[in-house]
Amino acid sequence: MKILFVHQNFPGQFLHLAPALAERGHQVVALTAERNQRASPVPVLRYRDPPESKVTGAARTYAEMSERGATVARAALQLTRTKGFVPDVVFGHGGWGETLFLKEIWPAARHLTYAEFYYRATGADTGYDPEFQRGDGPNLSVVARRAHLLQALVESDAALAPTAWQASTFPDELRGKISVIHDGIDTDRVRPDAAARLTLPNGRVLAPGDEVLSFVNRNLEPYRGYHIFMRALPKVMAARPDAQVVIVGGEGQSYGPAPGKGQSWKQIFLDEVKDGLDLSRVHFLGNVPYPDFLSLLQVTRVHAYLTYPFVLSWSMLEAMSAGALIVGSRTAPVQEVIRAGENGLLVDFFDVGSWSSTLIDALATPERFMPLRRTARTTICDGYDLKRHSLPRLIDFVEIE
Repeated sequence: MKILFVHQNFPGQFLHLAPALAERGHQVVALTAERNQRASPVPVLRYRDPPESKVTGAARTYAEMSERGATVARAALQLTRTKGFVPDVVFGHGGWGETLFLKEIWPAARHLTYAEFYYRATGADTGYDPEFQRGDGPNLSVVARRAHLLQALVESDAALAPTAWQASTFPDELRGKISVIHDGIDTDRVRPDAAARLTLPNGRVLAPGDEVLSFVNRNLEPYRGYHIFMRALPKVMAARPDAQVVIVGGEGQSYGPAPGKGQSWKQIFLDEVKDGLDLSRVHFLGNVPYPDFLSLLQVTRVHAYLTYPFVLSWSMLEAMSAGALIVGSRTAPVQEVIRAGENGLLVDFFDVGSWSSTLIDALATPERFMPLRRTARTTICDGYDLKRHSLPRLIDFVEIE
């Protein structure tokens, strides 16, 4: 078959699926934004970024997404006219409007959408954290910003969500279209390794067995509980004078409100608690190469993972696959995977005191939690393994007639 992937930041969630389909003899091509310079496992074509929308108010998001969709549609038409490429399957991420009009260009193709998350005014991430609550009336902007997600799902022949909870955020009337298949974790690569080493910026080398507490976000921000983690640290570090705290993540904004102009959430919450920290033992690594990230997961004694009710991070599953002890937030996406006392520990998201005490306990008695670490890896190997579980199901999802 001829298969086209559409993703403004390709390969994104299609990192493993696209080359696997190419290896099976399909002609696989990706269409992505021209600013995206990420390495691709398959041939890539690029569309020009649409002009910035001048629309404001409730219609802004749909205006931006539909304009991107129109831009992608014009690129798709050009692809057919100049290269004669007419796909049998079009698989795109519904989050950026790219797929909105592709059925008009290729009506005979099978159209698939990656249904990652459907915004809700209540019951999920919006309004979850009162510290960052905006306004006291109905959140109409949240309802407005999901119009393109709804259209993408309606226009698709089938859809895919990585977790059952993320699928559950979509309307009941359309949920029957959504298959739940996780992108997959490469458990052959992401595994415990007694020989793993991580060199810190100060030259210290960490190894398995060292007292290491890790925290990982794409960007350090409230959506992923950075503020809660930082507020828990003073008591943890006072009780555990040998603990090394390793924090990975950028200073930008991925989700939720931006900090004040010229500020970063990283610095705001570090400044809040720094007088209670031994900063020589708190190591901010920024964004790191994947081998260093993997080494951190292999040397850490305890890995803290927090999130609003939102998209589940790959990093938590990778930490479990590496055999780390997870202390996770008691939020729906985490609870889908973590069973408290069996393959990890759970703490109420906002309970700073319990975060401190649980992290102290986990750091102090590592032998007590070894069964949880082993079961955590088993959980990933049995249900989220890339080569043995996820990839075969993903291939079937695309290839099915």
